[in-house]
Amino acid sequence: MGAKTEMALSKFREGYNCAQSVLYAFCRDFEIDQDVALRIATGFGGGMGRRGEVCGAVSGGIMVLGLRYGMGEKNDKEAKELTYRKTRELVERFVRRHGAVDCRSLLGGCDLTTRMGQVRFKREDLLSRVCKPCVQSVVEMVEEMV
Repeated sequence: MGAKTEMALSKFREGYNCAQSVLYAFCRDFEIDQDVALRIATGFGGGMGRRGEVCGAVSGGIMVLGLRYGMGEKNDKEAKELTYRKTRELVERFVRRHGAVDCRSLLGGCDLTTRMGQVRFKREDLLSRVCKPCVQSVVEMVEEMV
């Protein structure tokens, strides 16, 4: 396991969400303030505010791809297209490995917006069984891509 994966999993164990943990692992590479990165990624956890949409780990990975390849103020449309291609590649690789990209499907239909869903999430240890492997694989994939 690489240093970035270890860093992401360490943050994850500290209670940070999937998106925060993935983005945090790449902060030094892009000279991004770690606290700012954690704040930016906060709302993406649980598939965007626990809505079960796009997996937070994937969202964090897409943020890293944007930092590496993204379009800035100079309106570089080639950078935008490259970022879109890299994003599609990440999503496709993730789906091949995990079977879905949306948090709710990954969690077997668990609805994190409800108390019952949150209880189920803890009872079935979905954090360790599902989310941790997602964080790990996204960091590894993104490392290969950047």
